[in-house]
Amino acid sequence: MARKHYTAEFKRSAIGLVVDQDYTPQAAAKSLGIGQGTLDYWLEGHRKRNGSVNAVEERDLRKRVAELEKENQRLKLEREILKKAAAFFAREQP
Repeated sequence: MARKHYTAEFKRSAIGLVVDQDYTPQAAAKSLGIGQGTLDYWLEGHRKRNGSVNAVEERDLRKRVAELEKENQRLKLEREILKKAAAFFAREQP
């Protein structure tokens, strides 16, 4: 299957949907008939050149970071509990 080639103008307009018009990347890709991965790749290049894409995406990224930090804390607590339980059961063996 041949690879599709998109013009620079098309790529800019696709990025513009996400950056300027607050489309989600999924909605923009669907409306343009391109793959989600393709648009994500273009957006990543745009981010590297220009920083964060938009306020909505920045907010989503901050929310995701907060979720991951909360999960990390929970996992650390669980790990400590398991360490203590393992030490307790190791001492109890005859």
